[in-house]
Amino acid sequence: MNKMAPYLQSGDTIGIVCPGGFMERENAEACIETLKQWGYRVKIGDTLGANSMNYFSGSDEHRAKDFQKMLDDPEVKAILCGRGGYGAGRIIERIDFKRFAKEPKWIIGYSDTTVFHAHILQNYGISTLHAPMAGAFQESDEYVLSIKDALSGEKTMYKNDNPHPFNKKGLAKGELVGGNLSVLSHLIGTSSELKTDNKILFLEDIGEYLYNIDRMLYQFKRSRKLQKLSGLIIGGFTEMKDTVRPFGLSVYEIINEITKKYDYPVCFDFPVGHTKKNLALKTGITHRLNVNENEVLLEECS
Repeated sequence: MNKMAPYLQSGDTIGIVCPGGFMERENAEACIETLKQWGYRVKIGDTLGANSMNYFSGSDEHRAKDFQKMLDDPEVKAILCGRGGYGAGRIIERIDFKRFAKEPKWIIGYSDTTVFHAHILQNYGISTLHAPMAGAFQESDEYVLSIKDALSGEKTMYKNDNPHPFNKKGLAKGELVGGNLSVLSHLIGTSSELKTDNKILFLEDIGEYLYNIDRMLYQFKRSRKLQKLSGLIIGGFTEMKDTVRPFGLSVYEIINEITKKYDYPVCFDFPVGHTKKNLALKTGITHRLNVNENEVLLEECS
């Protein structure tokens, strides 16, 4: 059974860092204020609003050092990534998780943060929180509030009574794992590679060419990431691009064509991904997925 960090209490501290792309400090102000309203203290890492001349929020060494500092700080009970983009894969091997493995804390984010989710789960068996990041707090809605619920110990329960026509009926139970398709495909063959057998896998992505989605899914298929799933959840695949000569299928049609032969349940259009509809999900924790004609139900097991 995987380990979980302790749930947060009022007065606990959440650290904010940017292990990948640059983010202006002002873009995190709404997040900082909201976390304080929730009763948490906030500690700002050196990489938020860092004086950077390129894409990243500082050099690899700077970003790794900042993340390490938060990871080792006993006052910090959770680490919220300011934004994703790209960069976590450049520093993951620099991070020392020994202390974290003994005293886990919640790592929060999505997109590029998928590197941390996969690496921590596969190497240390510790749950993390795939959830909106600091920039999403501009509007406090049910998806931002789902972070608070998860951190305080509320169990995930999602119900949709308007199922997608591509959904495949069935019941599944297994650890919930996943994240950004592009990131996960690039982790194959590394120490962070995600194991998927008997798991409920969720996937999302943004800004990819349709043929690239097809290529990455075939990479998943050929590396046997799809064959032995317990269930599959397909989230948002937004801002997809096509070539001058069209690929010929929509993104959901591509996914459906590749996965329809498998006998596990599949849920399309789940609220996870690069949209406002991005539900906080605890990775590595056992969930039940029920997909039927009338509804989709995902619930965290006791």
